[in-house]
Amino acid sequence: MTLKTIESTFTRRPAFMPYIPLGYPTPAASLDAVRAVVAAGADMVELGVPFSDPLADGQTIQAATQRALENGVTVETCLQMAAQLRAEGITVPFLLMGYLNPFLAFGLENLTAAAARAEIDGFIIPDLPPEEADEMDALCRTRNLALVYFLAPTSTPERIALVAQKARGFIYLVALTGVTGARNQLSDTLPQFVARVRAATNTPLAVGFGIGDGAQARQVAQFADGVIVGSALVKRMAKSTAAVRALAEEIAGAVHSL
Repeated sequence: MTLKTIESTFTRRPAFMPYIPLGYPTPAASLDAVRAVVAAGADMVELGVPFSDPLADGQTIQAATQRALENGVTVETCLQMAAQLRAEGITVPFLLMGYLNPFLAFGLENLTAAAARAEIDGFIIPDLPPEEADEMDALCRTRNLALVYFLAPTSTPERIALVAQKARGFIYLVALTGVTGARNQLSDTLPQFVARVRAATNTPLAVGFGIGDGAQARQVAQFADGVIVGSALVKRMAKSTAAVRALAEEIAGAVHSL
């Protein structure tokens, strides 16, 4: 698993990219959720590392990651869980999605080395801006791992240019100003935002925040390279693995229909 695995995913069709918080509602149930979304057609999976202060996340994911922490899930646990899924034969790209403090405590060099051993393909770190990412960027480049940066509708042309220069794998476009969580409707200006970023880069663009069902996912897939869904799936995780799979199948079918 390498950066090229991620890049090749976007050449085939719009990508469905679910977020699954590892350890919620239990470690075993979260592994079942990953298996379910992959079976449903996920092209890539964000594996959520729990943190006590997830600044970019709304109430649903905050509560889920707090439960995961209470279940004793750590960075090391997440690496082991990813390795277990690989040993079972799951081959879609994995991105470890988490916040900087736990990664710093683990040690960035140790983290990237362990991620490579676990066949993780890259990292999404919402509170690591490109201006402060030199060490992590260098370590990821050494091991051919993706390091994904964020852009928001409020991003300036200068910030877009900087992220376009540094991004590896894809760029995460935040669909709205705010935190994660499914919304009743998407912003009317989202296509223009995506077009503005696309004019500055050839790197694939994936849109997340606020996408909750197949109809919204299909709408986004018409102008983005990837569709990221988190909170809506996490809500289903509180019910059952079957509920997770049903929503994932709906979204995958919508995204892949284009």
